[in-house]
Amino acid sequence: MGEDYVRIFDTTLRDGEQAAGINLNTAEKLQIAHQLAAMGVDIIEAGFPAASPGDFEAVSTIAKEVKGPTIAGLARTRPEDIEAAYNAVKHAEKPRIHTFIATSDIHLEYKLKMDRKQVLEEIKRAVTQARSYVDDVEFSAEDASRSDLDFVVEAFKTAIECGATTINIPDTVGYALPVEFGDFVEEIIRRVDAPSNVIWSCHCHNDLGLAVANSLEAVKRGVRQVECTINGLGERAGNAAMEEIVMALKTKKGYFGVESRLNTKKLYHISKLVSQLTGFIVPPNKAIVGDNAFAHEAGIHQHGVLCNRATYEIMKPEDVGAPGSKLHLGKHSGKHAFTKRLEDLGFALSKEEIAHAFKLFKELCDKKEIVTDSDIEALVVDEILAVSPTRKFKLVSFSVSASAGKGTATITLMDGEEEKSDAAVGNGPVDASYAALKRIIGIDPKLESYRVHAVSERSDAVGEARVVLSYKGLKARGRGASTDVVEASIKAYINATNRLYQVAAARGVDIDG
Repeated sequence: MGEDYVRIFDTTLRDGEQAAGINLNTAEKLQIAHQLAAMGVDIIEAGFPAASPGDFEAVSTIAKEVKGPTIAGLARTRPEDIEAAYNAVKHAEKPRIHTFIATSDIHLEYKLKMDRKQVLEEIKRAVTQARSYVDDVEFSAEDASRSDLDFVVEAFKTAIECGATTINIPDTVGYALPVEFGDFVEEIIRRVDAPSNVIWSCHCHNDLGLAVANSLEAVKRGVRQVECTINGLGERAGNAAMEEIVMALKTKKGYFGVESRLNTKKLYHISKLVSQLTGFIVPPNKAIVGDNAFAHEAGIHQHGVLCNRATYEIMKPEDVGAPGSKLHLGKHSGKHAFTKRLEDLGFALSKEEIAHAFKLFKELCDKKEIVTDSDIEALVVDEILAVSPTRKFKLVSFSVSASAGKGTATITLMDGEEEKSDAAVGNGPVDASYAALKRIIGIDPKLESYRVHAVSERSDAVGEARVVLSYKGLKARGRGASTDVVEASIKAYINATNRLYQVAAARGVDIDG
């Protein structure tokens, strides 16, 4: 059999798309398929060709354009399904037909309305037909985990005799428990006693939240293909999440003795792509790829991570392509993390200043759910440093006019003890005002953002303007309020400029030079 490893069979584009509310077009499926190929997925189940013309087109397009992985098309045991699957995947470098039929008594009686002998005849005919088209045929016994063991063994033996090269054991309704499923899988593999070229597979659903656990138990018992989806998408509660299986095998290789061949550094980004294209948001606490997977807020945890990441991280963020470890600052954070954040923001404060800033930070946490870097920067600049910067500006007066899309502004500021005035034109009164302010101040910061909103619904409401300016690697936010939106905008710009000078003074940066 060569190298022993776990083959990753991705069914995001088939079972994943069957999740209620997901409908991917061919172009979107192709994007995902290309990324799956780049990550090194072994098999991509591109869809169910007989289901619709759109599904056929998507599978056919992926088979023609995506190189590297085996491209599989799903088919019931019906002759027309298998023919459609073949016609869709036949242009692939490595085509596979994946055919299935249920084997549980409840499915036979109520869905198929067939007896066991008829099911075995269906398996024999379908696998034989598929094998006449392609060399790579997979057979699945739907609802295997609720099927009679003797009958499942007989079904699998029949499929192998007819040429199936991959045999899949599904827990279709997510009913099995890990040890129970493991015993079931192990007994099937022992009793079928398949040739060495046959690969055993599992396909677990998450109805009891055990899809990943069941899949990993199956690997421990001899399975060497796991069927899974990005972000655990799929019917009902979803499928086993690929990223969790792959990283569990990698992180606990000493236990399993085998892992996948995926480039795990691409997991985070493909998770985001699938989330964007399906509209299914990844929960922040989702293992491996959630935004909080490598985030720490508790003070004890933050202190440990600052000393050695291994204290609270069993994986490195870079191993899955995620952004670096994040220390989220909130009411549970400790002084160590707060001090580290101050250093990251470029401040060099004394122990006394840090203690004072930390006290103010904790007070802010009680008032504000999320404390951002900008909040901390403003807190330090406004409340701790309170130094007189080299320059500080104050609005004295302004005059603006506008007509035919043009604006003119004349502004007077106090620059310390000196009064300065200048005028400028622009595309409107605010643009002209900002041009005049730049002439007076003598620097040209970049306006990163600008927005104005009314603080109430009355016609005489106060307008609040907020701007973000950046200059020489520094960034500052400013706020201004007035019943005149132009005045509010001017005040916000001046406020942000003063903050720029304060931050520059605190960091020893000369922004006038």
